[in-house]
Amino acid sequence: MLFIPTGVVSARSRSTKFVFTVIVLLLLSPLYPTPAQSPKASPTPPVKEHPPQVEDQEIDPDDIISVNTTEVLLPVTVRNSRGQLVEGLTRNDFRVFEDGAPQVLSDLSLRQVPVDVVLMVDASSSVAENLDDFSRAAQGFAAHLASDDRISLIQFDDRVLLLQDWTRSLVQLRRALRRVVPGMFTRFHDAVLLAARDQLPRSSARHAIIVLTDGIDSGRGSTFEAALRGALQSQTAIYVISNTEIERARKQEELSTLLDASSSAVKFNKLRIDDLRLGLEALAASERNLEELTSATGGRLYRPRSFTDLESVYAEVANELRHQYALYYSPTNKTRDGIFRRVRVETTTPDLRVSARIGYFSPKR
Repeated sequence: MLFIPTGVVSARSRSTKFVFTVIVLLLLSPLYPTPAQSPKASPTPPVKEHPPQVEDQEIDPDDIISVNTTEVLLPVTVRNSRGQLVEGLTRNDFRVFEDGAPQVLSDLSLRQVPVDVVLMVDASSSVAENLDDFSRAAQGFAAHLASDDRISLIQFDDRVLLLQDWTRSLVQLRRALRRVVPGMFTRFHDAVLLAARDQLPRSSARHAIIVLTDGIDSGRGSTFEAALRGALQSQTAIYVISNTEIERARKQEELSTLLDASSSAVKFNKLRIDDLRLGLEALAASERNLEELTSATGGRLYRPRSFTDLESVYAEVANELRHQYALYYSPTNKTRDGIFRRVRVETTTPDLRVSARIGYFSPKR
């Protein structure tokens, strides 16, 4: 996708102005030394090779890549009624429909496909005290990946920071994890959108984001709808390890203690009681969004009850990624119109449950 900047002036005019400005600055710089002062914030580029910082950046939800290929890749997870991963299925065990029309799976529909995984951590106040637990879980997760898989690391709070670009090295990941520092607010939507848009996988790889968060966005940047659209456009599966259950238990315990006090104490603590109730409502709303985000992209939402459970949860995600089916098909609808195509995947065995992305955006001419 090509973007052309607006406000372009002639190269000769700009060059002349630039040379003149440089000469004047060189002449005046010895006479007027620059005083020490705090540097002004500069426009922040999106996530790139080196750790960038996103400060109040407005993100256009349409400023995202669309898949430009004649073959669609659908990572698919299959579980039985007990929630166990199902292996050994063949191409004939699946049925794929695009906008209701049946599709023919290619002969290479079950080939082994590497995965490029973006590990994201919410470093805001709700998670900051447990970053060591996240670090151990992240290292354990990386150790479960295959040799041709890659991993990157992003921290978000009131900023979005790329701490480690794509790597296969556990040593590099370990060093990057030591650079995670606590922040304040939560720019969750911005983080998802930037990771989906800018941390692009190899053309031959699956793309997944695994994020530890409560999902409550500070409302200073992108919307939930923009984040979801970005994930669908980049065909990124999102797995969320949500600390909402942990936060809910903590808030509910404090609320119960305050409400069990005398009537005068309840009246005195009314502001705190109202704040806790609003917090519980926000957690419930966040869980609904996280459920939609993960199910729509073919990922999964996990709700551990303790931060000590993180290692087992991340190991479970790694196990799922290793046992995904990669279904390929060439759409019967060859129109290149950029329209969203809804996809449904079924198995010929009714009691099996399938998790897959709900669709994709067709390429434009």
